[in-house]
Amino acid sequence: MTTLTLDAAEAIIDAAHQRAQALGKAVSVAVVDAGGFPIAIRRPDGARPLTPDIARAKAYTAAIMQRPGVMLKKWQESQPVFFSQLSQLPGAALPIMATEGSVTIKKDGEIIGGLGIAGGTAGEDQQIAEEVLASLGYELEFAAWGVAGKLSGKDA
Repeated sequence: MTTLTLDAAEAIIDAAHQRAQALGKAVSVAVVDAGGFPIAIRRPDGARPLTPDIARAKAYTAAIMQRPGVMLKKWQESQPVFFSQLSQLPGAALPIMATEGSVTIKKDGEIIGGLGIAGGTAGEDQQIAEEVLASLGYELEFAAWGVAGKLSGKDA
């Protein structure tokens, strides 16, 4: 069983902040374990005050739903009442955010956590998350429910 350590979470955050700086963005980054519990959250100078909470909700969604936020969009659009109720469940710690910048962390075929990026545009948040996880050797392919799928959500 693979686990996501604090050192690994800090490496993800460092890489995400470096990538964001290259884009001229100040983004908050959150990394959670497979259960959605925070391992590390960091808001750099210049990032808007609400971005750490948004990043954490994105990371939480990717971990507990076991799919990146972009893969959840069509499901959310087709069943908005269901999705709104997910956040109201007694065990739900945070809102479910089916959006860009919410990426499941997967290693050796096992889901080990979630990454949330907030502070850029939706596309920038997603780009940073994908590039960082790929550069650190994490997997970016996820099967949609019932069919083979990729991170883009086009097959979801």
